[in-house]
Amino acid sequence: MISINDLTVAYGSWTLLDHISFHISENDRIGLVGKNGAGKSTIMKLICGLQTPTGGVIEKPSHLSVGYLPQIMQHNKGKSVIDETMTAFDALFEIEDRIKEITKELEVRTDYESDEYTQLITELGDLNDTLDVSHSEPPAVQAEKTLLGLGFKDEDFQRKTETFSQGWNMRIELAKILLRKPEVLLLDEPTNHLDIESIEWLEGYLKTEFRGSLLLVSHDRKFLDNVTNRTVEVSLGHITDYKVSYSKYVELRAERLVQQMAAYENQQRMIDKTEEFIERFRYKATKSNQVQSRIKALEKLDRIEIDETDNVALTVKFPPAPRSGDVAFKATDITVGYPQKVVFRNANIEVRRGEKVALVGRNGEGKTTLMRVIMGQLDPISGEAKVGHNVNIGYFAQNQEDILDKNLTVFETLDNIAVGDIRTKLRDILAQFLFRGEDIDKKVSVLSGGERARLGMAKLMLQPYNLLALDEPTNHMDIKSKDILKQALKAYDGTLIVVSHDRDFLDGLVDKMYEFRDGKVREHLGSVQEFLESRKLEALSELERRFGKEEKPVDVKKSEAQAAFNVKKSASKEDRKLKNRVSLIEGEISELEGHMKDLEVRMATPEPDTDVVELTRQYLEDKRKLDSLTDEWTELMERLEN
Repeated sequence: MISINDLTVAYGSWTLLDHISFHISENDRIGLVGKNGAGKSTIMKLICGLQTPTGGVIEKPSHLSVGYLPQIMQHNKGKSVIDETMTAFDALFEIEDRIKEITKELEVRTDYESDEYTQLITELGDLNDTLDVSHSEPPAVQAEKTLLGLGFKDEDFQRKTETFSQGWNMRIELAKILLRKPEVLLLDEPTNHLDIESIEWLEGYLKTEFRGSLLLVSHDRKFLDNVTNRTVEVSLGHITDYKVSYSKYVELRAERLVQQMAAYENQQRMIDKTEEFIERFRYKATKSNQVQSRIKALEKLDRIEIDETDNVALTVKFPPAPRSGDVAFKATDITVGYPQKVVFRNANIEVRRGEKVALVGRNGEGKTTLMRVIMGQLDPISGEAKVGHNVNIGYFAQNQEDILDKNLTVFETLDNIAVGDIRTKLRDILAQFLFRGEDIDKKVSVLSGGERARLGMAKLMLQPYNLLALDEPTNHMDIKSKDILKQALKAYDGTLIVVSHDRDFLDGLVDKMYEFRDGKVREHLGSVQEFLESRKLEALSELERRFGKEEKPVDVKKSEAQAAFNVKKSASKEDRKLKNRVSLIEGEISELEGHMKDLEVRMATPEPDTDVVELTRQYLEDKRKLDSLTDEWTELMERLEN
């Protein structure tokens, strides 16, 4: 379908893509991967004809329909959401109009055996065939289903597009592209502005309903694994094509490099021995034939080269967290919003010291609004919200482009807020986040989205926070950077509250989730996958109710069994909550016991300047805490056993 042949893109002396070639065949599902700036978006623009290569050609049929979703786009204004979405069917509506014209003309014509009449009959048949394929469901139903799947609500359909954010307008454009059913679909970071439920919906659509070829750029590992079966890596101007999904590609790539290195080392040993023989016997007449033979062999040798790889990566390690109170943040019966709109009501949220908590849900339901409450930027309309004792918050805002001063350089951004000895380490901190050499003198205004995200994260290294509040920290980060950040957060010994739509990033990182939905906040215990499965079932039943699935008679036995299951599920949820608390208490008990043993040693053999009275006070305070925690642990264990 599409052939990319010997393609080169250069900017002056710098070559971005160096003689790359690959082919997109019918029904291919390709993940285009590589670091930010490797040239993935450029390849998509070249395929669409939006950019011209320095050399090489792209061959594709003239009739091929291509749907392209770029990272940044212009949005149409002046129409409602549903009317703008329905423009996806303009071509079909033109076909319907043409069918009506031909039908009217045939009604009045009598030259049944003429060529013109035959041509009209043939055209009518072709148009009806096209319409039959496209009209599996009425266009309005298709449009509403797609919009609901991408997170819109019924009440949004009649709102003007200009009243929505750029992210929501991107969803409208995505809906239009999907509804046109192109033969080739090019999606550049489609999940950047989608929440978890919408990502799941899009994933299901691409797997089960879309029948064309797909070229996808994404930093969502699970999304890539679930919708692609081929991976094209772009690195240092070259590409490598793997006929497998992303996770398998990572394994094969590592194996390939190991095998390549082993073969290279073996060949180098052989070359060294051959060259040693040549030098040793070069001037001996009796060995001249053997020497010449080996010289020719070396000249003909196909030398193994090691693939050049881009191994530059983040090296994130958060400073140790100072100890805070047992409760890092607590909200009791809070209602939060703005004068014109209440966002959520009567929420109860508690984050204890050391917990790692995710805020999840659809965009616009209040996750970032709660972050503003935590940061003291917004007061609840009612209820109480307070940060715990000795809690020092490090905040990463979603809109780094608005937070960072565009007139400062990268180095000045940190230097202007750093105090004390840390100022001597600013270059080292920036290097951890890939700002090296001349990069530190770049103005913030010229940084990419990914670079601004890294700079915002670097600011969190300037002092030891014991609560990190991170709002979409992985947006614009490549997969390798996200993995490194995730491991750093897992190793972080403080409290974490994170807003994210990235399932792979949250999986194994967070202890619990608060879901923001329909003006309410619900606590969820268990894995991210369990949460997604339960929400997927709810979403499917919602679509079935809306679009008229035939209702089945109630099976009393099944209904009773379901009720029993729900009771068991509720009990299971409570058990998980109790076990989670038990685990935290056990950790605190272990920490206290270790501290008390240390105090006992210091009191038994005090140093000359030791304040024994202060040590005794600390010991007694630890003892009181230990007794209280032990009592709570005993009570919780009894509840679990019952």
